[in-house]
Amino acid sequence: MKVLIILTSHNQLGNTGKKTGFWLEEFATPYYTLKDAGVEITLASPKGGQPPLDPTSDLPKNQTESTKRFRTDRATQSELASTIKLADVSAGDFDAVFYPGGHGPLWDMPDNATSIALIEAFVKAGKPIGVVCHAPSALINVHGEDGEYLVKGKRVTGFTNTEEAAVGLSAVVPFLLEDRLKARGGIYSKAADWAPYIQVDGQLVTGQNPASSGLAAKELLKLLRSR
Repeated sequence: MKVLIILTSHNQLGNTGKKTGFWLEEFATPYYTLKDAGVEITLASPKGGQPPLDPTSDLPKNQTESTKRFRTDRATQSELASTIKLADVSAGDFDAVFYPGGHGPLWDMPDNATSIALIEAFVKAGKPIGVVCHAPSALINVHGEDGEYLVKGKRVTGFTNTEEAAVGLSAVVPFLLEDRLKARGGIYSKAADWAPYIQVDGQLVTGQNPASSGLAAKELLKLLRSR
């Protein structure tokens, strides 16, 4: 089993002067969930090289067992520091794709033609796709084989409007993910803020927030094993 994990390359939190990027738990937990199950993982990002880490995700209060494991895992740190460029990967080489969140994807994934084409290739091949937290933003301009938006009529979730308000970034982000998924015709649902929650619709797995990343990875693994 081969899985492609695609991380953001965007590091600016709007015009706040603050940094953003990918959320550490949303990378580390799925990474180890898949790796420990024997999955071969390839890491990619739009620009290649070291993807930017959201500094907030590295604060002591946001540490989990998987992030602690990552901090002592030099091999994985080295792998992360040298992601391959998104333009250099092919959907045909992988059995599934997974996008960790963090605020970064809101800026560099929705209109990324390479990412869109890649996801559409996974869709056409009937391969599993996993996205968590803000990473469902990578889906909003993806079309299915019927020409409609991929999320139209599908059960999906993602970072909620109330969670965005809770972190004080509703006016900073380029759009509210919950609203955009609904506008694209997604059958959006959610749990309480910060509670683990996922949706699975066919080969599409979406997770609401950082706490949902492990569940999303496990569901992606189930889909992989059923193929």
